[in-house]
Amino acid sequence: MTDPFVVVGADAAGLSAASKFRREADAREVVVFEKGRWISYAYCGMPYFVAGYVDRMSDLLSLSPSEVDERGIDLRRDSEVVAVDPDAKRVTVETAAGDRYEQAYGDLLVATGARADPGPFDVRGVDGAFTLHDMDAAAAIDAYVAEPDAYDPDRADVSAVDRERVDRNAAMPAPETAAVVGGGYVGVEMAEALAERGLDVRVFHRSGHLLPPFGEAVGHRVEDALEAEGVTVHTDTPVEALVGDDRIEGVEVGGGADGASSERIPVDMAVVGVGIRPNTDLLDGTGIDFGSGGAIRVDDHGRTSLPDVYAAGDCATARHAVTGEPDWTPLGLTANRAGRAVGATAAGDPTPVGDIAGTAAVKAFDTEAARVGLLDDEEARDAGFDPVRETVTAGSRSGYYPGAAETDVTLVADRDTGRLLGGSIVGTDRAAVRIDTLATAIEAEMTVAEVERLDLAYAPPFSPVWDPILVAAKVVNGALDG
Repeated sequence: MTDPFVVVGADAAGLSAASKFRREADAREVVVFEKGRWISYAYCGMPYFVAGYVDRMSDLLSLSPSEVDERGIDLRRDSEVVAVDPDAKRVTVETAAGDRYEQAYGDLLVATGARADPGPFDVRGVDGAFTLHDMDAAAAIDAYVAEPDAYDPDRADVSAVDRERVDRNAAMPAPETAAVVGGGYVGVEMAEALAERGLDVRVFHRSGHLLPPFGEAVGHRVEDALEAEGVTVHTDTPVEALVGDDRIEGVEVGGGADGASSERIPVDMAVVGVGIRPNTDLLDGTGIDFGSGGAIRVDDHGRTSLPDVYAAGDCATARHAVTGEPDWTPLGLTANRAGRAVGATAAGDPTPVGDIAGTAAVKAFDTEAARVGLLDDEEARDAGFDPVRETVTAGSRSGYYPGAAETDVTLVADRDTGRLLGGSIVGTDRAAVRIDTLATAIEAEMTVAEVERLDLAYAPPFSPVWDPILVAAKVVNGALDG
């Protein structure tokens, strides 16, 4: 066929799109290219595999190659799309075996995801130094932190795994100390994971609090939670270099905000989690439009500036629910939802990919945190708002009911309109799931006064009469009136 639906990338967005398209346009061929061997895996579950909460790597897989084949999808692994010719409507493919060929398309979806950005730190070729952005890295870390005589190779029970890399790391002496470079999602989750595996863990973060997108109140609560479990947190402490030739020996850290001189801290493991970047090299020279974070700019249906070319997932932008502008927030639901929508649109059923609000959650041992919308005052002002912010502490249940815990809620609203712009929540008793109320309110463009009047469920085991969100809305509404 000359008009197949061609998908580049076989994970959340790519296979969601291919599967939806296959169901709605069964007369057209669907071809999915994947650079490596892994498909349809839960990236967000990898820290929990390392921690030992997940028994087998196969538990993180949603679809196997055989299941994809049963859906009538032509899956081609070990096949990297290296170039796109939008005029000829062809892609160029290079296989792991060294072959090179061209594939025509009728519609093309770029769902290439993102990759770890190690910043100035070169972890290649240094034993004990890792980034965590693919399953082979997770398998290697899991093997590295185990005692050689105690490692269970069946934990990495998927044929796609780089067995040579796993075996090499499993044979090394188990580390006792670890540095986690970066205090974002990956940093917090890996600090917990490595501590659960018995390591002495230090987290180094460049700014004044962990999890910057969640705000200061969350950052400090999460820092306290980590330190209560024996993790040492260094804020305002940039890492300047990883030390070691063949195997990691330490980290060189800067003096930070207090102006102290740099020092070398010995560690025998390092995990770098300082950021990610979208995979867009295959589009070099096409003239495609890019947006926030260097991601591919798309419209409300995932269409790019090139004809019959779509993009979805961690390599693409989406419209922000608060600002209305294209934004880049790479998260799992965004990828799955956008891929499914693109599959429907390409099959002839125009379907919006949906707005994003940056809704996210993370845990540090028993402490849960979540965020949504605009939390940074400068970002809010840049978007044309006059932000008003309040943080309240309220009980998670009726005070007399067992299990009640302090929950911190931060809300940000626009002074002129009262519109809810963003919020964060942190606590130990079902705090994170409460963010969905705020996400819904933001999608509906509600004011904090309207949030205050929401009829949220009340029963002592679940919430006080005034849910923490209602308490926060009441306080912010009062600040606006004042």
